[in-house]
Amino acid sequence: MVRMQRKRFFSPLTWPVFSFLAVIAVGAAVLHMPASWQEGHSLSLIDAAFLSTSAVCVTGLTPVDISAVLSPFGEAVLLLLMQLGGLGIMTYTSIIFLLWRNHVPFTSREAVSQALLGDDFNLRSFLVQVLALVFSIEAVTALLLYWHDPVFFYPFSAVFHAVSAFCNAGFSLSANSLMNFRDDVVVNSIITASVFLGSIGFGVLREALGIVSRGRIGLPVRRFSRFSRLVLKTSFFLIIVGASIGFAIEFWRVGNEHALGDGFDLALTALFQASVARTAGFNTINMASLSEASLLVIMALMFVGGGPGSCAGGIKVVTFRVLVGYIAAQFRGDRQIVLEGRGVPEENVTRALTLFFVYSMLVGISTFLLSITEYGILHGTTTEGPSFLRILFEEVSALGTVGLSLNLTSELSAEGKGILIVNMFAGRVGLLSLLMAVQSLQPRKAYSVAETQLPIG
Repeated sequence: MVRMQRKRFFSPLTWPVFSFLAVIAVGAAVLHMPASWQEGHSLSLIDAAFLSTSAVCVTGLTPVDISAVLSPFGEAVLLLLMQLGGLGIMTYTSIIFLLWRNHVPFTSREAVSQALLGDDFNLRSFLVQVLALVFSIEAVTALLLYWHDPVFFYPFSAVFHAVSAFCNAGFSLSANSLMNFRDDVVVNSIITASVFLGSIGFGVLREALGIVSRGRIGLPVRRFSRFSRLVLKTSFFLIIVGASIGFAIEFWRVGNEHALGDGFDLALTALFQASVARTAGFNTINMASLSEASLLVIMALMFVGGGPGSCAGGIKVVTFRVLVGYIAAQFRGDRQIVLEGRGVPEENVTRALTLFFVYSMLVGISTFLLSITEYGILHGTTTEGPSFLRILFEEVSALGTVGLSLNLTSELSAEGKGILIVNMFAGRVGLLSLLMAVQSLQPRKAYSVAETQLPIG
């Protein structure tokens, strides 16, 4: 009995949870060491844990100015944590997502191969292909950044920002992120492209390589699969619509030209922020300078996130598309949701609805708790806390593992930072993954209870 419980406890579904927790703990311990600090600075244990969680979960929220507080060794540790987090996320989520799609146990080697490798599954081959893809994209990104601006993007800085971009972390070695490059088309384009590639998923990347190389590398396919088309179409739709709405709002808003730009500069800003808002926490403007309407648009993008099996967080674009299809089907009275010429199984719809409601509930509960911790209620003080919008924005950013902030992270209490740590971890490992991990620990019931109809609505 004990042996069976131990086997369930260390099942493949729980591996990501334990491995990420272990890396976060080690990272926090190393960042808390004086060797990781600049002379005259220090990092508290809660800030070290927050920073380690943010790096491993590729979020990008930081309670301190890393360029001022962290030593070169500390910055290298942060870079390593981002890379480990990004690689682990792509590996684990790709495999887990695959197994969900195919409804097969983890012991099925053929299922893994069909979606990820295209031949007999070989773990070594799989890891080699992941590493080759990741390091190639990061290397090209780093070289382009260095060639464009070798002053700011000196070799270590170029590599740091390249890893941060592809892994969708959003960390920067500048206190104001990429605000100095607001009007730089080249930097905006390079970072946007790298972030996008890191957000669409390993499977989509391999199909794209196969199409571009005519089957010599990647998957030997001539066109994108239905799943890849769904991911790409939905991602482009969210970016274009988000950028268009953001541009329209700020274009007609008076008095923001200096902070956000005007005309082409504003369009560039809107496109960049709409692209990274779904996945990475880079910013070329002070987020606090945006209107509340624009912030709501960004929160919606952060909530959705990127593609399955990618470095991005959120509920994922496929879940969003299924939810939209479900609502449309309800209005039309259709019995079936059809996406890319194929019907969506009822089980997928149930998972999408479950994921949406669990995410929404966690946002609500965490925002409520933050409103207690940040207003002095917990300690009986009269502290004037941040606005509700700032708290909500920070919470959605943490759960979506995005990293954008209205300059609130450094002001949070220790309890508030703890709440966001939990959210970053849950958002990164995946709430549905956590639920499945918990379910795997529970014994299955061998019976069902008689059903009865209930009035709904």
